Amino acid sequence: MSTIVDDNKQTVLGFFAAVSERRPDDLVKFMAADVIDHNKIIHGEADEPGAAFDGIRSQLAAFDPLLVRVDELVGEGDRVVARVTQRGTHNGTHPRMPQPTGRDFEVEAIWIFTLAEGEIAQIRAVSDRLGIFLQLGWDWPQAD
Repeated sequence: MSTIVDDNKQTVLGFFAAVSERRPDDLVKFMAADVIDHNKIIHGEADEPGAAFDGIRSQLAAFDPLLVRVDELVGEGDRVVARVTQRGTHNGTHPRMPQPTGRDFEVEAIWIFTLAEGEIAQIRAVSDRLGIFLQLGWDWPQAD
């Protein structure tokens, strides 16, 4: 018998598969239209509900390939936490670095999803940003 937690885990796995397989049009199967991404500084998208779709598209444009391997998945209630390994190659433009470096990166991250009615409603994540910047040769952002 399937539980809501199991269904939520499958939704999160489907989300990561769509990202890794470069199927951004399939994200609507996993994310609510007004999904809130609490990580706008990572993706660089507008600060508004639903903007995560554009943020993920910009990541896919900047990193080809961009692969996310789910190393651990834990669910409770309406939340699913994924410990993942993210790796990719900087072959396109990115808000932080407009010129592609052609360099590879591999870092760990923790994603926390809140689901409602079978869709991802909120996204929070913490990743090894220092590792990404160092591996890609990007300048570390300076305080204003």
